Amino acid sequence: MSLPPEKATELKQIIHEQLNRMNVHSKIREVLAETIKDELGDESHNFSEEDLIKALRRRGIIDDVMKELHFLEDGLSREFTSTPKPAIHFVDKEPRTLKKTNIDPSRRYLHLQVLGGKAFLEHLQELDPLPGQVCSTFTLSLHFRNQRFRSKPIPCACEPDFQDGFLLEVHKDSLGDASRMADATTLLSICDPIQLVLIKTDTSGETTLVASHFLEWRSVLGVDRGVTSLAVELQGVGAECKIPVGVLNVKLELYPPLTQTLSPEIVNTQLTLERQKTAEKERLFLVYAKQWWREYLQIRPSHNSRLVKIFAQDENGVNRPVCSYVRSLRAGRLLDTPRQAARFVNVLGYEKAPVVGGGGKQEQWCTMLAFLCRNKGDCEDHCTLLCSLLLGFGLDAYVCVGTKGRGVAHTWVMTYGTDGAVTFWESLTGQRYVHKPINPDDPPLVEQPKPLYPYKTIGCLFNHQRFLANCQPSDSVDLCVFDLNDESRWKPMSEEAIKSICSPGSTPSLPLFPPLCSSLLDSAAESNEIELQLRVLVTEHRKDLGLATVWDDQLSYLLSPALAAYEIERTTGISAGNEEFQDAIRRAVPDGHTFKGFPIHFVHRNARRAFATCLR
Repeated sequence: MSLPPEKATELKQIIHEQLNRMNVHSKIREVLAETIKDELGDESHNFSEEDLIKALRRRGIIDDVMKELHFLEDGLSREFTSTPKPAIHFVDKEPRTLKKTNIDPSRRYLHLQVLGGKAFLEHLQELDPLPGQVCSTFTLSLHFRNQRFRSKPIPCACEPDFQDGFLLEVHKDSLGDASRMADATTLLSICDPIQLVLIKTDTSGETTLVASHFLEWRSVLGVDRGVTSLAVELQGVGAECKIPVGVLNVKLELYPPLTQTLSPEIVNTQLTLERQKTAEKERLFLVYAKQWWREYLQIRPSHNSRLVKIFAQDENGVNRPVCSYVRSLRAGRLLDTPRQAARFVNVLGYEKAPVVGGGGKQEQWCTMLAFLCRNKGDCEDHCTLLCSLLLGFGLDAYVCVGTKGRGVAHTWVMTYGTDGAVTFWESLTGQRYVHKPINPDDPPLVEQPKPLYPYKTIGCLFNHQRFLANCQPSDSVDLCVFDLNDESRWKPMSEEAIKSICSPGSTPSLPLFPPLCSSLLDSAAESNEIELQLRVLVTEHRKDLGLATVWDDQLSYLLSPALAAYEIERTTGISAGNEEFQDAIRRAVPDGHTFKGFPIHFVHRNARRAFATCLR
């Protein structure tokens, strides 16, 4: 395989940097000196290159280098110009070893290193954990242009010992795969920030969102040799979004370095122009939204009390149009059907945004990365994710804002069929309800449909392209007619206005959606572990009651098809395989005995909590 001269030089440069970083030269010198002294004595004049290679291989130095350097898998059969597509998802198995990366010499990379943190004052009093002691941990997650990374968990401390590096590919997709390596001007036009999310996991496995930060990385373009160090101050979330929680030491480095760097003035001018452009777009949208709201109130003054939500605050306290929280999202091979997507969303934990003191609900809609990394969120987070996934599956999906029983504010998802059929999806349970409106003008003898859904009123609905407010005489869901193209029933916002501020890339301040990643859990091992823990808890509990406990492994195995059938039914709504299960149980249960079983569904993996629920 012949390489053009400039590619060969570039490749040599990358290998040279890699060897320098691993300090290989000094290791070779040590081995050389040692081998000459120990093994060859006076015959050192016969020492050949082959002997040195053998000595290096014996000490594992060559293996270490090969582990670190991992070029294209079948590099010999492919030219270097072909581009490995970024993976749709990554599999991240513990224990953490150095991650192998496809380095493509025709691409430019940004190497982001996190070299420790400081001033995490909330952990000032915490003592260093003893070896083997379980302690709270910090995990840092990153997202940049469809690439997701996660640091290894490190113990919480006032100065947490982050030592992680992430290699981010910087390439403009619109230029095509075969385009040249991005130069300084192209890099300056890539306005996506790097989103950093810091999660704290306590000793019981509960996660807390500590900080969510958007890092502007382009300052590295105006620095000599393309290397710069930053102290990134992280702010809290929700009510504490103006309070610093700590500082991360970050080093940014471009690989390979730019041949021609930009002046810092050019970089700053570009950033200022982008900020001004974004501010102007946001101002124009706000002017339009105010005018639209005045028109809506002129239809009926009572509209003032309807839940028409145009803006919502994210975890950083930034007000954003609700349409920007939804995006058509494809899950690759991770989710196969819309119903499977609903099942996935409903097993993510439900937790209202934490509030200090009383006085009502703290509102906080999370950015998608913060919601996924934390693995739990409020009903709005579940709805925006489910709506995005259903849009990805080609359905006409909307997030509905309204109330359920006792006037509690609530959101859910609706899909609108080509035949006008309306289906509600409850994001917290995965249940689906078909909506049939009640006609209040029908004569008393006409039988009306009985609604099974818990929703009482609806104020508005939206997705990534449309926003519609309910302007029917009654906002009761039972009486609502969901003919979304009838402007006498649903007042629309201009799709152009929404597009100007909510379409991908319209404003740099909008965070891009991260790709979904496959689970890090080995489900079989996890199931076995939970079963063992439950057995211990049951045995202990029965011992306290003076009862002996004998486990029947064969009967236990016969129950697994039933558990699988319940899971399939939850996902698809179809029950299957019951006849075989009943037949197997009848054969296994001796005469004169009765089999009783009762399925209980959990969305957590805490055996103690599950057992407490079973006892109730």
